[in-house]
Formats: sequence, structure tokens, C-alpha cells
Amino acid sequence: MTDIAVIGSNMVDLIAYIDKMPKAGETLEADDFAMGCGGKGANQAVAAAKLGADVLMMSRVGEDMFADNTIQNLAQFGVDTRHVRKVPGVSSGVAPIMVDRDSQNRILIIPGANKHLLPADIEAAADDLRQCKLIVLQLEIPLATIYRAIEFGNAENIPVILNPAPATTELDLRYACRCDFFMPNETELEILTGMPVHSLEQIEAAASSLLHRGLKHLVVTLGERGALHMHGDKRTHLVAPAVEAVDTTGAGDAFVGCFAANYIATGDIDSSIQRAVQYASHSVTGRGTQTSYATAAQFDSWLEDVGAER
Repeated sequence: MTDIAVIGSNMVDLIAYIDKMPKAGETLEADDFAMGCGGKGANQAVAAAKLGADVLMMSRVGEDMFADNTIQNLAQFGVDTRHVRKVPGVSSGVAPIMVDRDSQNRILIIPGANKHLLPADIEAAADDLRQCKLIVLQLEIPLATIYRAIEFGNAENIPVILNPAPATTELDLRYACRCDFFMPNETELEILTGMPVHSLEQIEAAASSLLHRGLKHLVVTLGERGALHMHGDKRTHLVAPAVEAVDTTGAGDAFVGCFAANYIATGDIDSSIQRAVQYASHSVTGRGTQTSYATAAQFDSWLEDVGAER
């Protein structure tokens, strides 16, 4: 069986490293530039694969210069790409990103071919998806496809992780409640609830409002503050190690990919969240998204160096 099916997006990241974010109408010179493969779905697939999971990716690329490179990039990390296919006449997804001197980022998403991953594609891949132990979803593909994937997972008794990123109020929370794990960050939590998230107390209150809707396991990622796991009456705050951040882009995807890989391997939720917090923390110490993700050996070595609890 395949460990994880990631059904989601891929993007070409165009990253500008700048001193400060430009104001409206302002033109600034960037200090550096990098181009790489990204997209929330592809990032999560690569993170899980780098950590040793057997990963199947379902995604769509355009008919352009980026398509073959995206497929080859996934394959080089051991991701099964048989369901990463080209859509004639459209562009691949592109994500211009600005990263400032404080390691904060601003991202613009141009979905391109990602909009063409459709519910019918779930049916076409049904035989392969049935062989998976876990389905991982994000929101950079059509909501109808997300809903069909959730229905498929439920029908086949396959656990589902939904990372509601980028967040939208159009998401039907009835489908979120059919997922085993719902994983927003604090900004996405604010968008989904309309409630403030400036303190841990406010974050817990906003998360509780979602949990009361019927969510099973709610995991809110909190950046340098770690993550909050809520399930029933249980509230667990898992703390992140202190690191010097260079680039926070893709840290949330590192978290989801690492959690998925470790949960499949151990079945232990809180230890998988703790390891995911640490893995995401490590990812911000390097530039880029997938390029900043450690292999299992690199990650274990880093944990020893910083003295983090495993």
C-alpha cells in the first residue's frame, strides 16, 4: 500500500528577498532572487517523501516550460507522479513571493492548471487511491474536488487531513467535520471564524468555536509558538524550539508533511504534532520551500545538535 496520497497543487515559486515590503505605488530593488518548485500540495508531498513516506501525488501542470521540471522535481524526491498530468492550453501555477529582512513573506498565487484538477479525476484514480493509508488536502484546487476527495476517503475508510490554506469563507465546514484532522494556521483560523487571534487565549476561543461545529482533531499551527491540538475537551500546546528564522515560506507545509509521515509511521497524534513543530522550525532556518526541508537523517542530526526532545 501507498502511505500517503496528496491531492493538491503545485506551483513555480518566484522568490524575491527584500529589505522591506513595498508600500502602495512604491518600487524597491530586491537584494536577491530565487526560483523553485512549490505549491502547498507539492510541498507537503516532498516533505513527507523526504522523511521516508511512500507518497502518491495527484496534481495538474500546464502546457509550458515549467511542467516537465515540476514533474521531474517531484520524482527526484521519490514521489509517485503517475497522476501529475498536463492540461493543454493553460499555464502551470505560479507563486510570486516576497520575503523581507524579518523573514516574513507575502505570496500571490496564480493557480493556472491547478484549477483543472476536477472531481472526475478522483474517480479516474480510484484504484490507486484505495491503496493509500492517508489522504492529504489543501485549498489551492477547486472546492468541489476537495469535497469529492473527502467523500472518497470516508467511503473507503481512509483518514483525511484538510489543511484549509489559503483559507476561504466559502469552505463548507460540514465537509471539514468529515475529516480526521483539520489544520489551519492562526491567520486562517481568523478568516474562518471572524474572531481575533492576537493571544493564545483568543486563538483557543476561536478554535473552540470551530470544534463545537463537530471537528474531530483541530490542530492550529502557531509559527514560533508551536501548535495547539484540540480534541473533545483536550487542549495541548506543543512548543517550538527557538531558532533563527531566515525564510518562513513553506513552514506550514513542512508541518503538514511531517505530521502525515510520522502519523502513518506511529499512529501517535501528539508525538507526530511535536515532531512536525520541530520540522517546521528547522525549515525556516533555510531559504525557499522544498529546498529547506530536511531528510530524516538531516532532521535527526539537527534535533541532536539543538538538544530538542524527540
